[in-house]
Amino acid sequence: MARGVWGWVPEMPMGALTLTAVAEGIRARQGRSREPPSTGPQPEPWELKPEAEPQAQAIATHSETESGCGATIPEAGSEPRSPERPHQVPQSSWEEGVLADLALYTAACLEEAGFAGTQATALTLSSALEARGERLEDQVHALVRGLLAQVPSLAEGRPRRAALRVLSALALEHARDVVCALLPRSLPPDRAAAELWRSLSCNQRVNGQVLVQLLWALKGASGPEPQTLAATRALGEMLAVSGCVGATRGFYSHLLLTLVTQLHKLARSPRSPDMPKIWVLSHRGPPHSHASCAVEALKALLTGDGGRMVVTCMEQAGGWRRLVGAHTHLEGVLLLASAMVAHADHHLRGLFADLLPRLRSADDPQRLTAMAFFTGLLQSRPTARLLREEVILERLLTWQGDPEPTVRWLGLLGLGHLALNRRKVRHVSALLPALLGALGEGDARLVGAALGALKRLLLRPRAPVRLLSSELGPRLRPLLDHTRDSVRASAVGLLGTLVRRGRGMLRLGLRGPLRKLVLQSLVPLLLRLHDPSPDAAESSEWTLARCDQAFCWGMLEEMVTVARYDSPEALSHVCRRLVQRYPGHVPNFLSQTQGYLRSPHDPLRRAAAVLIGFLVHHASPGCVNQDLLDSLFHDLGRLQNDPEPAVAAAAHVSAQQVALLARSRGRPRGLRLPRLLRLAPRPARPPPVFANSPFQRRSLAGRWGCSGPCRA
Repeated sequence: MARGVWGWVPEMPMGALTLTAVAEGIRARQGRSREPPSTGPQPEPWELKPEAEPQAQAIATHSETESGCGATIPEAGSEPRSPERPHQVPQSSWEEGVLADLALYTAACLEEAGFAGTQATALTLSSALEARGERLEDQVHALVRGLLAQVPSLAEGRPRRAALRVLSALALEHARDVVCALLPRSLPPDRAAAELWRSLSCNQRVNGQVLVQLLWALKGASGPEPQTLAATRALGEMLAVSGCVGATRGFYSHLLLTLVTQLHKLARSPRSPDMPKIWVLSHRGPPHSHASCAVEALKALLTGDGGRMVVTCMEQAGGWRRLVGAHTHLEGVLLLASAMVAHADHHLRGLFADLLPRLRSADDPQRLTAMAFFTGLLQSRPTARLLREEVILERLLTWQGDPEPTVRWLGLLGLGHLALNRRKVRHVSALLPALLGALGEGDARLVGAALGALKRLLLRPRAPVRLLSSELGPRLRPLLDHTRDSVRASAVGLLGTLVRRGRGMLRLGLRGPLRKLVLQSLVPLLLRLHDPSPDAAESSEWTLARCDQAFCWGMLEEMVTVARYDSPEALSHVCRRLVQRYPGHVPNFLSQTQGYLRSPHDPLRRAAAVLIGFLVHHASPGCVNQDLLDSLFHDLGRLQNDPEPAVAAAAHVSAQQVALLARSRGRPRGLRLPRLLRLAPRPARPPPVFANSPFQRRSLAGRWGCSGPCRA
């Protein structure tokens, strides 16, 4: 330990002079003098007056003890240097510890001088270093390291604020050097470094310069990952300070896009897990991963600029977790863009302008992130009008020719947003081929995006209902049985929207295609009421209601009862009405239902067996040919060995109905009828009786926790 003028000074790393003792000595001297602090130019460390002799001796004693070098600081009584020659400095070598002590001592002397005095002192230090021909960057690093060593030991109040003012003054002239010196000390997390970053953030004269330097450090793709992590953490510390976001007004959108792109790069990195844990602002301690730091910096950027609702929307929709996922990042970007369209529209024009050059970037994460943002911002009508509709349409259609499915998916989403934002849909001849062609894609994302865009197109005034009725027929029917739940629900919903829009236009030329499409889809709609996916089941119920209204079936109550309670009686009424209204379509109804007997889902197999039983019961013998009856009897016989008892029981009852219908036509070749039926034919066929289904869905009231009938 070194013996100072005011007592023992604890031994610390090189350049560490206990500023608390110095400040106490200054306050004691000021108390003796009872003089107000001078507002004029402050004396430099080498121009110390006789009153400051104890402080000068303390600096010299500590420097010689700690570093072993004879740093020359003029003693009291020596001739002071002329103020007109501030650049002349002693010729001896100054170690970094002495420079740090000098900065800290100057800060203590200038507690009452405010920022202007501290700034002048920092400039004087820089001039002295430059006059000696030394590299200023290295010396600024030494001063910053000295501050980092001293800040934890400084008392709260004036001493600590004065030391932080020295850092701000240095950053005003040497922002890049200060940032470069602080970044390595931000990993691992250090409280002193965090406090220095926050102090820079509070100073409105330097925070903008520091943020720009951090932004450039973050954008350095070739730089090491620790540097980008340190820059991200520093951005989070600075942006968390209230009022700092005002310094980003000139590059707010650029900073936001850089952070989101950084998340994309981290998600694609093989070292990053697909769904890392997200740090929450309420947790104590530093975020544990690079992605968490970027998310927190992004939250701070949005919250500080009044975008708290954007953060809330992202949290409720799971957007933050999607942003850091390798396979869900672009979905998170789309959610972020949607939230900004709804709650932060004052930044949309700047974002749109910054996105355009990124759309042609050679860097995949940057290009795809920009495409996703561009697609999401098309939901904003004012933003979409910044470019002509022809230019946007041409760009989106160009994406449809890209070999990467993700690019085509984003293009389809953009076409849907474009159709939604226009009062009058133009260029339908260019839109429809791309959307209809995407219905045959193998990627479910593309099919879902195309279905969504077509639905939005139908919702616009003067929608091409007639054209879509004829074009969707061969494309929509297979999608009703798609393996993806969301695609099935969207396809069923698109059919219901088409029927609703064409309800008042069922005239000559339009009635044929729409009627044919509905009749081809009727059996899938009835069976999808028992779909394991609640979305697909509810979408089927809604579409059947639209069909009943458009075609005047008068079966709405029965269909709703089948959908809500799986009532066999209601399904029997529906089948009877369909057989009476469309007797020529009964074989098609039976053939379509027969295909569902092989469904991998137990509820669908049972529902298909029950539907066959009721259709056969209400059909007249002349409506169904013998080959179809043989095929139905064969498949139902195999289904009686189903491992699910409810399915086997329903198949047994329906097989009896097939046998009864065949008996009423006369015994066919190859059809083995039960001996009881051969010996005692009955003039009238009894109705089928099915046991209660174990797959019955709850009613909507029961599902939402309200009172109402509940099925097991």
